[in-house]
Amino acid sequence: MDLPKSRKRLKEVMNANYHRLERAAREEKGRVAWCSAISPPELPLALGFEVYFPENHGALLGATRTAGEAIPQALAAGYSPEICSYLTSDIGAHLKGISPLTKAHGLSGPPRPDVLISNNSQCREVQDWFAFYSRKWKVPLVTVNSPRVLARVKESHVRDVAGQLRETIPILEEVAGTRFDPDRLKETVRLSRACTGRWQEVLERSARSPAPLTFFDHCIHMAPAVVMRGRPEALGYYDLLLEEMDEPGKGGAALPAGEPREPGECVRLYWDGMPIWGALRYLSRLLGGLGAAVVASTYCNSWIFPALDPEEPFESLARASLECFNVRDEDFKEGYILAQMKRFKAQGIVFHNAKTCPYNTNTRFGLPSRLQAGHGVPVLILDGDVNDLRCFSQEQATTQVEAFVEQIKEKC
Repeated sequence: MDLPKSRKRLKEVMNANYHRLERAAREEKGRVAWCSAISPPELPLALGFEVYFPENHGALLGATRTAGEAIPQALAAGYSPEICSYLTSDIGAHLKGISPLTKAHGLSGPPRPDVLISNNSQCREVQDWFAFYSRKWKVPLVTVNSPRVLARVKESHVRDVAGQLRETIPILEEVAGTRFDPDRLKETVRLSRACTGRWQEVLERSARSPAPLTFFDHCIHMAPAVVMRGRPEALGYYDLLLEEMDEPGKGGAALPAGEPREPGECVRLYWDGMPIWGALRYLSRLLGGLGAAVVASTYCNSWIFPALDPEEPFESLARASLECFNVRDEDFKEGYILAQMKRFKAQGIVFHNAKTCPYNTNTRFGLPSRLQAGHGVPVLILDGDVNDLRCFSQEQATTQVEAFVEQIKEKC
């Protein structure tokens, strides 16, 4: 689907976001907090910080294929090739003095932090990634330690994480030089909840046939939900995107069970795992050329937080992080994927077996086999990585994808 107004607005809001960060890093009274994706960013935002996400920079390094230049620098500094390639790409880019932000936004590179906040619920390696910069610039690093592999989220889990979040406030107050305002946090959480709700609406549109956007489009349009959650600019962007998607002649119809797919969308697929950032365009064109559409994913749903509640900001921020898919146990993941496939009428699932991202890879403990043997779900496992394209074979992927799509077409 062509969305010229949204495409233009996306460039504008992202450019404004990065220039706002640059100003905050340059000005004497400006403050910049670096946050991991599920930190949460609402706390520093409520204290007047501008918030930067190194994982977004890692994704940009992958999407622009700059990661290949950067990773060797981190390896030469002693980092293992087996660990997260977001980490090695980002640290390597810093050591090499390069950044995709230069070409995209005219910046010299990422803004220097005044404080770093990580949450290891999403990934063990985030804390070591942030520790590199904490040591280099001698700024505080706050790490939220979350329980993982949860069958269900217990109140004891919520109290634990909420307590850790409260403990970050005095540190942030000292760095910011200002007092914490509970009402400002409530407003920030309200904006975050509204933003993630709008983002969910965008993703839900792909239950239509034909899907107006695919997973590969979602990976682009999700940017404001990732880096501007808690800001009104993100909310405004998704209001425009939804309005443009719903213009007459642009949306498909809801797809009842058993109904044939529209021409050009013969096969509907689900994607589990991280994107292969340097191969997004290639995979989108390959699948599109075969009449297949990846209509939903666990990855893009990771920025939907229905638990957020401005009246209970600390507890709801804790619960939101604990309810994330990659924090849950295998039985939960199996049920979740089956429900999503049913909701979006997906006929098969593609698992990305990311070499350096075990925490967001779900191929290693039998889940694909259980889906296939227990539920008859057609499964394809693609070997690759988030950023390190040495782990991805385009020729092998082409053969696998073509055979997989043909197999589903024959069954239908």
